[in-house]
Order: sequence, then C-alpha cells, then structure tokens
Amino acid sequence: MPDTSRHDAWVAGDSYDLYMGRWSRQIAPIFIDWLDAGEGRDWLEVGCGTGALSATVLARANPRSLLGVDPSEGFLERARAHVHDPRAVFQIGEAGALPVETGSRDVVVSALVLNFVPDRERALAEMRRVTRPGGAVGFYVWDYPGGGLGFVRAFWAAAAEIDPAAEELQENKRFPFCTPVELSALAERGGFVAVEARAIEAEAVFRNFDDFWHPFTLGTGPASGYCARLSPDTRRHLADKLAATLAPAQDGTLRFTTRAWAIRGRA
Repeated sequence: MPDTSRHDAWVAGDSYDLYMGRWSRQIAPIFIDWLDAGEGRDWLEVGCGTGALSATVLARANPRSLLGVDPSEGFLERARAHVHDPRAVFQIGEAGALPVETGSRDVVVSALVLNFVPDRERALAEMRRVTRPGGAVGFYVWDYPGGGLGFVRAFWAAAAEIDPAAEELQENKRFPFCTPVELSALAERGGFVAVEARAIEAEAVFRNFDDFWHPFTLGTGPASGYCARLSPDTRRHLADKLAATLAPAQDGTLRFTTRAWAIRGRA
C-alpha cells in the first residue's frame, strides 16, 4: 500500500493561509450562521489551524469563550498573531485526546480537519465527551469525491500525466467518505443526534497564474507537499503544463468553484 499521507505537511501557518486558509474563510461565515448555536456559549475548535474559523466564531457568534486546539505550533503561532480577542485561547492538542474537561463546552466545531485524522470515530467521540448535554457539534470538509476543490483537482490531473504515481495521492482517492451520507453516519456513531448535512459553495478566484501556482510550491498540504518535493525541472514542467491547460477569464483571473460538506448535530 502506498503511503499516501507522506506529503501531508502541516507546519507553516503563512503557507497554509495562501494554500487553503483563504478559501476556508469564505466557507466559515456561512457555516457559523447555519450552525446557529446562540450567543454567550463556550466554544471549542478542534484543529483550529491558523484561526480562520476561530476569527469567524468571534465575529459572528459572540461566544463567552473560545478554545482552539491544534497539534501544530506553527499554526498556533499564526492564530495567536492574528486573533487578539481576549475570549480566545489557543493551545497544543490532538483531536483524539482533547486537553479539555468532560462536559465543559457548549459548542464544538472543526474545519477541514476530520478527513486527515487517522481515527475519526475516536475524534468524534472526544468531541462528544467534552460537549455539554444538548450542546452543538459542527464540522465541514471539502467535497473531495465530488470535485469540490477544482483548483486542486486540476493540479493532480496535470501531475498524474507527468507522474502516474500521483494518481493515488489525490484527495478524492484518499477521502472517498467525504459525502453527506457517510459524514452524517460518522457524526451519529460519535454520539450526536439530530444530525443534518448541507453543501456550502463559494468561488476561489486567483488573480493570475502565479497566484494560483505559488501556494503549491510552499510545502503545506498534500498537493503542495508533493509539489515542493519534486525536482526543479519536474516542478517547472508541471507548472508549464498547468499554465497551458488552465483557461483564464478575460481579466486574467482563474476561477474555480469550491464546495464543502457541512454537518451539524446535538449531544
């Protein structure tokens, strides 16, 4: 079996924001409004990363407190540098062993994380453990099987023409369970009830090809990690192939639809 996760580098917060964080920020407000968890709650974000969802919670949900946990100190440094609200605290923590007291949180959320967690059922069970009775849980992941990240799918399609082994590294192959049916079932197995799913769409607009290509060279995330490990000649070949394949709009921008599956439920 190939080690399909070997390029999943999650260290540099600035690089992640360029690669994926800016698109997560477009999904987050729609997700928080749909979650409709009420004001004055104690929130936990599992896998808070650079703080994209955390900032949205603070801006739109008026929480009493927000604890963000993530295993990457580099991501946490980015979150602390950009989220200055005194209600927010960020600390090291793993999804499968949350450093949080049982039944201490009203709302537990996660963004673009659960598909990368090796034991997802354990992570959901941990989220349930720390949620107060009647509390809310919500999470979203990209619709990988349905092509919900068009710009990443375009990258892998070009990479596979150069390197057939790249075919097995694509997220749609690695995360076929990222569907509303399977994600809802995962939440129910984690102990949540009244589970609902919905699609959230937004548009990823790149100013030009360089804006599209540069994040893939920074080494954060599966496609970017793969690209950063290519030889310089192979990387140039891949860039040239993509530049010849992608069709910019009249103003030079490159536009792709992004789609995430969001799940919500109650403890």
